[in-house]
Amino acid sequence: MIRQTPDLADPTAAAKFTLRRLARRYQDLGREISEYDAELTALAAQAAPMLLAVNGVGPETAARLLAAVGDNPERLRSEAAFAHLCGAAPLPASSGRRDRHRLNRGGNRSTNAALYRIVVVRMQHDRRTREYVARCTAQGLQKKDIICCLKRYIAREIFRALTCANIAKADLAQAA
Repeated sequence: MIRQTPDLADPTAAAKFTLRRLARRYQDLGREISEYDAELTALAAQAAPMLLAVNGVGPETAARLLAAVGDNPERLRSEAAFAHLCGAAPLPASSGRRDRHRLNRGGNRSTNAALYRIVVVRMQHDRRTREYVARCTAQGLQKKDIICCLKRYIAREIFRALTCANIAKADLAQAA
């Protein structure tokens, strides 16, 4: 049965027609996003399963981190090099009155944003991180300094997860 096109000269009918089309488009885009999310999850799990096991790392964040590392993760000699790549390496930013550090403004901004997202997720959902934040706040640290420390810690943890994945891949390649 073919639906008749409503009289678009009538404002009510035109609004209903437009809203119906927008709703269909919204549903189609929702299905498409779900399909892409499933594909991204499968690809991230295949590339670095240990990375997805890190607390606070989802498929999109893992994809950003993997894209930053690229096809040759061997170029990252240490976790400090990875932290520098992410922009999570501390630099001295002391004044005469206060001894402090700030994060490197260089590095891959997308990866730095992924680290920030992980920090935010952990600050909301991880008991140990919330306890750490409470301890640091009691010591007088500001929230941005706490986030700086957490980013560096998470960069270290992610580097270990990435190198574990690369070691496993190298072992499989040698076995074949």
